[in-house]
Amino acid sequence: MRRLFIHRVCAFAIAILAACNATVAPAQSTAMLDATTARIMQRLGALAADSMEGRRAGTPGSVRARAYLVAELTAMGAKPIGARFVVPVTLRARPGSDTAGANIVARIPGKSPSGPVMVLSAHYDHLGVRNGEVFNGADDDASGCVALLTIAERLLREPPEHDVILAFFDAEESGMVGSKAFVNAPPVPLDRIALNINLDMVARQDGKALWVSGTSHSPALKPIAQEAATNAAVAIRFGHDTKDLKPGDDWTGSSDHSAFHNKGIPFLYLGVEDHDDYHKAGDDAAKVDPAFYRGTVEFAYALVRSADTKLASVTRPKL
Repeated sequence: MRRLFIHRVCAFAIAILAACNATVAPAQSTAMLDATTARIMQRLGALAADSMEGRRAGTPGSVRARAYLVAELTAMGAKPIGARFVVPVTLRARPGSDTAGANIVARIPGKSPSGPVMVLSAHYDHLGVRNGEVFNGADDDASGCVALLTIAERLLREPPEHDVILAFFDAEESGMVGSKAFVNAPPVPLDRIALNINLDMVARQDGKALWVSGTSHSPALKPIAQEAATNAAVAIRFGHDTKDLKPGDDWTGSSDHSAFHNKGIPFLYLGVEDHDDYHKAGDDAAKVDPAFYRGTVEFAYALVRSADTKLASVTRPKL
């Protein structure tokens, strides 16, 4: 037990050092940004730092990333939904990786704690180190995790009407392992989960738009998203969620929201289209436009607020 305790303390300390040493691109110095955008970029730089070694599930880099996220949640005053933030997940056996993974799950209490629940999710794992190159995964999906942290801080200051569960999933890159484990052993009954909003790749502005997927499966969600998009600082587009698209363009099964969809739970998926650095070593924080990224985070927050006001009326699609 003492050896495990020391290991966790060391992992925690390494993560904090990574956060302190993280920087954004020289041209995007945090001194030139407003406080909120600077904080978003600092967090992105920390979670996508080389010291995290690409955050591959089951590796020491993943443990460091996990410790960093838990430290951020603890510092802002968030609470776990159970006894602790970390919920163990068994990973598939892979060379060079442990089979011990974990989701990170927190709860933002709502004013109506017995009503429906919203799950806000992102995955913190990425591809690790390959042929000596670190795949930092700044957009995929450190960006979604940092957005969740930012939204959580605001919800803690101004509580939502309904409970919001924050879920940072492990092992998305190896088959949505963390999200499948979550829905198979949920922290609340599945019939209380009215909606999943999943953020995966929300920082890169190469395509100059953020996409919202899921409304073809649950049309009643589109007005909710359109309301949130009214004052959005970035272009918001709808689609990538119908079977008539060419292979790869239907995102219904492309990320952790698919685990919820397969259980009949409505979802909204926020993401940008693939860019030149998708699943490559060049997916670094230095290539993120802070203004675009701030705009996607603001839209995601507005979407959470809009959905919260109408959560009781969200109905499940027919599968």
